[in-house]
Amino acid sequence: MYISIIGKAGSGKTTLFQALSGGVVPGGGSGGIVSIDVPDERLDYLTGVFNPRKTVYARIELSDTAAIDEGDLKNETMNQKSLQQMRLSDAFLLVLARFDNGLPADPLGDFRTIFTEFILSDMAQVESRLERIEKQYGKRDNPSIQQEKALLEQCLAHLNAEKPLSVLAVSETDDKHLRGFQFLSRKPMMIVVNCSEAESASGETVIADLQSRLPENIPVLAVCAKLEAELALMSEEEQAVFMEEYGIKETIRGRIIRLAVDTLGLISFLTVGEDECRAWPIKKGTSAQDAAGTIHTDLAHKFIRAETVAYEAFVRHGGFPGCKKAGVWRLEGKTYVVQDGDILCIRAGN
Repeated sequence: MYISIIGKAGSGKTTLFQALSGGVVPGGGSGGIVSIDVPDERLDYLTGVFNPRKTVYARIELSDTAAIDEGDLKNETMNQKSLQQMRLSDAFLLVLARFDNGLPADPLGDFRTIFTEFILSDMAQVESRLERIEKQYGKRDNPSIQQEKALLEQCLAHLNAEKPLSVLAVSETDDKHLRGFQFLSRKPMMIVVNCSEAESASGETVIADLQSRLPENIPVLAVCAKLEAELALMSEEEQAVFMEEYGIKETIRGRIIRLAVDTLGLISFLTVGEDECRAWPIKKGTSAQDAAGTIHTDLAHKFIRAETVAYEAFVRHGGFPGCKKAGVWRLEGKTYVVQDGDILCIRAGN
């Protein structure tokens, strides 16, 4: 999972990044990347059972991109490293300021500015590709090119209506083709409203106020990034006192992790053994064969069967021998849809 933290200058996005990264900003400013583990009690339990040499949690990578202003994306005047980070990301975490940073706070206006930048950037990309197709192929009868042209014209009409490509319904084949363009408006978005200290305890009101005015059903969190960044530097004992004082029920890291997993539609399957216990994040609805490919591409190509048992059954029956005796240890084929918490052992050919 790779998520770009984005926002206008003064939104507090780097402060939020600092809170999420444990109080450290690599490089001292925007452009940093940090990895955080996704807590998983199931993996903790399995580690206790198997005592492996290594335990590997699912991981989220967060990048703090350069600030976005009007015209930056359409004209590609934005820092190229940040623009590339954005195109490669799986989702965006948009930080909107709702505190006095020297300018009137306008979270909805800031959202519209960046939303429009995404639309204009994608329009420019589509128009550029259509121009290249026209120059290179003209009206020649090339079925695959004509299919791409029709798809891009459909995208352009959608963008001209000021609609993000994330809500454009396309076939599975067209979806795979569009992925290669890395369109910004196709990526899922989450919003963090960066509040003042005074508003930090009234998050639900802040969220409801913004969500009622958003054009799309985008998940929203409210937080005071400044308080969270201070919290990240404290010991556990200091954190408990600080959180009680400010009415913070949970640190932003846990909230963001859950929001990202939910927004991206992810689950985890588990692999276990003396060498390693590991959580593997995949999309809901992933087949056993495709899940095997996340471990290694050869396992997908040479897939035979997946030995599987649900984590709950493993615990209930006291391990693999008890699961086999109870008949809950199964052999599944290529098309089996992996469930969250499945413990898998992949059988593959030579």
